[in-house]
Amino acid sequence: MEHREITLARDCQVVLIPSGEEATLTAGSPVIVTQSLGGTYTVATQTGLARIAEADADALGIVPEKKEADAKPEGVVVAGGEVKDEDVWTQLKNVYDPEIPVNIVDLGLVYDLILGKSDSGGTTVNVKMTLTAPGCGMGPTIAADARSRILTVPGVESAEVDLVWSPPWNQGMITEAGRMKLGLV
Repeated sequence: MEHREITLARDCQVVLIPSGEEATLTAGSPVIVTQSLGGTYTVATQTGLARIAEADADALGIVPEKKEADAKPEGVVVAGGEVKDEDVWTQLKNVYDPEIPVNIVDLGLVYDLILGKSDSGGTTVNVKMTLTAPGCGMGPTIAADARSRILTVPGVESAEVDLVWSPPWNQGMITEAGRMKLGLV
């Protein structure tokens, strides 16, 4: 699938990379899928890179695989209604920078994850994360992806993902798994 030219079957909403601006690619536009990770597709267009959401995969001629238990994310176990931080980390590992084929956890972009309880007894999640570059326009999009993934964890009532810039990110924050994926070891 990746690095093969595809003609869009219909008009499609995209997020331009790296500006983060929303745009529409028209039916018949040629694109090349350069990355398909975490339920999103990075495509090269005649004018640059763009990100297509899983909901618009049909414009690429792709039918996303339906998981048997969409309500319960893979790898998440909720015992007695308690949400564990590992459950949230598992979901964050499904969020990718559209230009880098490594998840935000292994890139070292997630600085803090705090679980709390709401007045109604549900779990609240607060995440502090950064980006590889402070000027990246994709920050709000990546943070929204992270928030959406967190909210799929059974028992999570609310989630907040804050972008922070201190400490500044550097390559030393990439996990060994991330370094291996990027060929840095």
